[in-house]
Amino acid sequence: MTKDKKLKVCDQESKPNSGCFSKLSSPARNALLHEGIDTLHKLSKCTEKDILKIHGIGPASLPTMRACLEEEGLTFKE
Repeated sequence: MTKDKKLKVCDQESKPNSGCFSKLSSPARNALLHEGIDTLHKLSKCTEKDILKIHGIGPASLPTMRACLEEEGLTFKE
């Protein structure tokens, strides 16, 4: 198995099957987890600006995160 195939298998194994985090790209999801943000409640304690400072997360991830927070009645911190 090549290195690329091993990485893809690892990404698939660590990807949640459902929920907000399953909708994010692997780099964004891994960046949040690396920062200890593993629930929507923890995500809601951050500002969008804070999230964008995390390496691996770009502006394209924000709409997905906002939508997930809104589904649970949460928002980013102001």
